[in-house]
Formats: sequence, C-alpha cells, structure tokens
Amino acid sequence: MKIILKMLLTAVAVIVIANLLTGVTVANYTTALTVAITLGLLKIFIRPIIIFFTLPITIVTLGLFLFVINTFLILLTDYFVDGFTVNGFWVALLFSLLLSVAQSVLYSFLKKEEKIN
Repeated sequence: MKIILKMLLTAVAVIVIANLLTGVTVANYTTALTVAITLGLLKIFIRPIIIFFTLPITIVTLGLFLFVINTFLILLTDYFVDGFTVNGFWVALLFSLLLSVAQSVLYSFLKKEEKIN
C-alpha cells in the first residue's frame, strides 16, 4: 500500500512541477503516473549500475555527479514515456532537483502517519 501511495504522490509532484516549469510538459494524469512508475523502475534497476561505473567521478566531485545521473534518468524517462517532454539538460536538472525536494517533503508525511499508528 505504501508503494502505491508513493507512486501517486510522485505523480502529483510531477504534475505540479510540470505546471511550474515552462520546459516540461505532461499530457495528462495517466502520463504522470506512467512517469512516476518509469522513474521508480529506472531508479531501482539502472541507477545503481550507472553509479557503480561513475564512482570515481562521483567521489572526485563529492557526490555532485549524482545530480547529473538523476538528470540522465529524467531524460531517459522523457525518451520512454509518450506525452512527457523535457526540453534540454538544464530543465531536466531543475526538474530533478524540484522532484527530489517534493518527494522528500511528501514522503515525510507518510513517515509521520506510520508513527501515529
């Protein structure tokens, strides 16, 4: 149940951020949910492999290269999901940063809910 809530919260965050940024478009709510699922799968399967191969660069940049990896995952999601477009690297970087902040804020509400029960 918690995974479904996280996907729905991510989809809401994608829609809100797409409305805020001019270079990001999401066709509809189904596309936003598809973006959330695709990003989740890419973060599970592809991100660890990329981090492993770019570990020296990540260490030298003190972890800042992880932002580039997240941006690459956003651009890869743009490639795979029809109806979701991101116009360029810098827009994808800003989208990635805003999505990370939004997810941490929204997921914190789920953790508070667990403590109450």
